[in-house]
Amino acid sequence: MSDTSTASPASALLSPVPLFFVFLWSTGFIVAKYGLPYAPPLTFLLLRFLGVLAILVPAIVLLKAPWPRGRVGHIAVAGILVQAGYLSGVWCAIKLGMPAGLSALIVGMQPILTAFAAPLLGEKVRPRQWLGLVCGLAGVGLVVAAKITLVGLSWQSVALCVGALLAMTIGTLYQKHFCPRFDLRSGTVIQFSASVLVLLPFAVALEGLGWDFAMVQWTPQFLGAWAWSVLALSIGAIFLLFALISRSDATQVTSLMYLTPPTTALMAWLLFGEVFNLLGLAGMALAVLGVVFVVRPSKN
Repeated sequence: MSDTSTASPASALLSPVPLFFVFLWSTGFIVAKYGLPYAPPLTFLLLRFLGVLAILVPAIVLLKAPWPRGRVGHIAVAGILVQAGYLSGVWCAIKLGMPAGLSALIVGMQPILTAFAAPLLGEKVRPRQWLGLVCGLAGVGLVVAAKITLVGLSWQSVALCVGALLAMTIGTLYQKHFCPRFDLRSGTVIQFSASVLVLLPFAVALEGLGWDFAMVQWTPQFLGAWAWSVLALSIGAIFLLFALISRSDATQVTSLMYLTPPTTALMAWLLFGEVFNLLGLAGMALAVLGVVFVVRPSKN
């Protein structure tokens, strides 16, 4: 399953795959809404990562997936940043009271940060792409404007969210530079194994995690959120993200994150009746336009 495609970076992002990725990735906040009331954030993430390993380890043995050579350390570091760093930061921030809208706006800065760092990867960000990045960020701002509140805000939650933003940005750039292509099955096992080793001591020290997971309430809502997070998010969405990273420029891939808050807001409106007004619709249109500017192939 290693990527050997010679498709152009732009064509990879103009296929249905990115849209499916955006849909799956956008369900992350929905999963948090369903799952966090029944388990501490780090404990939930550990169970999520262990669920992924329980599925993929037998799969790579049965399918005899090739093991990456000489890049195991790089793959592990990228996984720790993207999985343990990003997810734990966002989930812990929300648990501490960070409003979801403000959290989405902070992590929505990722495409801009990635564009500034693009020259380090030998990538060039064209003026039209900069315009698209600004439009996308403005669109995200309009979508979450009605949801932003300072109630429950603390410096700890802000720091966690900013840390998550930096972890995701650095992790994406690191993987693009050091290990853009690897077998998704064995590579994902490496990343989640490393993430488990990093999160486990924090869950024990901060959340009192024991071998019996006594602090978890095994309700149908929790089990549904856990199963979706394992299958759809940590396997489905992550596989798609890694495939896109291997085929496209980092700036183009991260620009897709602008579509996450609008899609999540639409889901929250449908599922929970949350406010989604004309300002939000305008923001969604602006975010889509921004992404189009970023990923549209240039004319030679």
